[in-house]
Amino acid sequence: KMNKDITERISNENNLYKAIENEEFMLLFQPQMDLNTGKIIGFESLVRWNTPDKGVLAPYKFIPIAEETNLIIPLGEWIIEQTCIQNKKWHDMGFKLTSAVNISGKQFMQSDLMKIIKTTLKRTKLDPEYLELELTETILMDDVKKTVDILNEIKTMGVKISIDDFGTGYSSLSYLREFPIDTLKIDQSFISSMHNSKDADTAIANIVIDLGHKLGMKVIAEGVETQEQIELLKNYACDKIQGYIISEPVNEIEFNLLLDKKSE
Repeated sequence: KMNKDITERISNENNLYKAIENEEFMLLFQPQMDLNTGKIIGFESLVRWNTPDKGVLAPYKFIPIAEETNLIIPLGEWIIEQTCIQNKKWHDMGFKLTSAVNISGKQFMQSDLMKIIKTTLKRTKLDPEYLELELTETILMDDVKKTVDILNEIKTMGVKISIDDFGTGYSSLSYLREFPIDTLKIDQSFISSMHNSKDADTAIANIVIDLGHKLGMKVIAEGVETQEQIELLKNYACDKIQGYIISEPVNEIEFNLLLDKKSE
């Protein structure tokens, strides 16, 4: 099994170099819903690798390799650009959606990140306020002083910032108030265990929602799968949700159908 895993990894690494040039990557879009109105107000872009010989590969099969080989930089640029292009299409159709993109640590620290974002937004003609960069706590805490400088520069551009998987990292609350964050995203590990108001994970979700609001942030819960979870999150005044109860990640055509259905 170890030999098989190593062989597969080496094969994926070799093929990854050609994948961007051969346009083998594709984006899926998972909708985000306003909990008060029930309307889709945004989406998260999720990358998949459509290989010629193995079919569609999930991110865990290639993102770690892309990180190690620095291919995450050109791949990340492609994801941002394609997300902006797609979101501009939906804006032109009358749907003002916010598009969320995951940013890796290497992307975040690259010297020309601001230039890439500015150029992409200008080329695609997407308003900056409709692009949201998702960063993990681990990335934010790697070099706090530099992080604050970069985040402030991003905010000056008008782009939104969210903390992904909040509650699973090691961010200090004293630093959290220094970061110009727009959205806290509660990790799905807390949401999946929410079953009633007495659950520990439910209490944590409630605390995070309250904390986010007190700091002037919006809060989104990911991994929402049941109506019971929705009702609990509504009671705690959570702003937005994302999860299979709305939709799994889908392609452009299927997302269009969701938009049409929700606008009826």
